[in-house]
Amino acid sequence: MKAVIITIGDEILIGQIVDTNSAFIAKSLDRIGVEISEMISISDDKNQILNTFSELQNKVDIVIITGGLGPTKDDVTKKTFCEYFNDELVVNPEVLAHVTHLIEGYFKRPITQMNKDQALVPSTCTILHNQVGTAPGMWMKKENTVFVSLPGVPYEMKYLVEEEIIPKIVREYKRPYIIHKTILTYGQGESLVAERIENWENNLPDFIKLAYLPNPGRVRLRLTARGTDKEELEKAIEDNVKFLDAIIHDIIVGYEENETIETVIGKLLSKQNKTISTAESCTGGRIASLLSAVPGSSGYFKGSVVSYATETKVNVLGISQNLIDQFSVVSAEVASAMALNVKSLLKTDYALATTGNAGPSKGDSDAEIGTVFIALATPNGIITEQFNFGQPREKVIDRATIKSLEILQKEILKIV
Repeated sequence: MKAVIITIGDEILIGQIVDTNSAFIAKSLDRIGVEISEMISISDDKNQILNTFSELQNKVDIVIITGGLGPTKDDVTKKTFCEYFNDELVVNPEVLAHVTHLIEGYFKRPITQMNKDQALVPSTCTILHNQVGTAPGMWMKKENTVFVSLPGVPYEMKYLVEEEIIPKIVREYKRPYIIHKTILTYGQGESLVAERIENWENNLPDFIKLAYLPNPGRVRLRLTARGTDKEELEKAIEDNVKFLDAIIHDIIVGYEENETIETVIGKLLSKQNKTISTAESCTGGRIASLLSAVPGSSGYFKGSVVSYATETKVNVLGISQNLIDQFSVVSAEVASAMALNVKSLLKTDYALATTGNAGPSKGDSDAEIGTVFIALATPNGIITEQFNFGQPREKVIDRATIKSLEILQKEILKIV
C-alpha cells in the first residue's frame, strides 16, 4: 500500500513555518505498513491542488492532505475537493452541533457564520470527526485512490490521524509489515563506520535494507525489513543486529529513534543514582538543553551555568582572573576549573564544561578558531581534552556538544 502526503499552505513554501505534519503522518503510516512514496508542499491555489490530485490519481492508494480547511477565504481545500469530485458543499448536522458546542460552550461567545461554515462538507464524503477542533477531516475515494483532507493545525491533525485514519486503514486494508531498527553510534564518521561493517552489510538478506543517517559526531544505522511474516522479519532484524553489535560494540550507544545519547546517559545516571551539571561557554547551553529535554531528567540533571562571557566565569563560577590571565579563557586549565566549580556549586556527581573559539572571531582568546576544551569532573577526578572542530561556527558547537556527551557516557559506563 502506497501513500503520498501533501501539505497545503503558502506559509510553508515561503519558510514562515516548518512542515512537521508530514513527518508525523509518515511515521504513523509507516508503523502500520503503509509505504510513503512522496511528500509534496503546494500553495493555497485551486488549480495547483487540482493538478496535483490528477497527477496522483490511480498512482497511489491513498493521498493525505493537511491544511487549507480554515474558515477564511484563503483556505480553498473544501471547495477544491468538491470540484475534483463533482460534488457540492452541504451542512453536516453533527459537525455543526460540535462546532456550536465548542464555540458557545467552551469559548463562551456567540457562534458566527464563519464558524458555522466549518460544518460545510462535500455531500458524499465520509466525515472524520474532529473532537479537538472545528474543521472535520474528509475521506473521499475516486476510482482506485482515496483522498483524505485534514486540518493543518498540528494537534488537530494528530488527533485525526491517531483516532480516525490509522484505525480505518487497519480495518479496511491488507498491508505488509515494515519493521525498523535504528542503531545509534557515536564517535566515528560515516565512512569509517561503513568500512568496519562492509562485510556484514554485504551479507544482509534481500528483504533487509540499511540506511546511513549521519550527523556531526554520530551516525544512525537504520535497518528496514519488509514482508508478510512479522515474526520472521523481527527475528531476522534481531539476529543481524547481534552480528553488528559484535563488530562495532565500542561505538553503539543505543537503539531505536528515542534512544539518543542523552537518553542513554539519563538511564545510566538514574540507574546509578548519580547527578550531572554543566558549565558551558562555547556551546551556549546546548548540552543542558539536550539533557533537560529527556523526560524524568529532573531526577539527575541539576542545572547549568552558561558562562559565555569571561566576567561570568569569574563572577558566577568563581574562576580566578589570574588563572584566565595566565592560561587564556580557552584553555585546559580554565575548562577544568569550570567543571570542578560547577560540580561544587550545584553539588553533583559529574560536571561537564566547555570553553572554546567557535568563531567567526577569536573573542577573548588567541586560540585558533575551532579549538574547544572539554572537561569532565567525576567522583574520581577530572578529565580534560582538547579538540579542533574546524569551521563553520554551527559545526563547532554541534561537535563540541556531541563529543561532550560521548565523553560523559564512556566515563559513566566504566563503573556500570
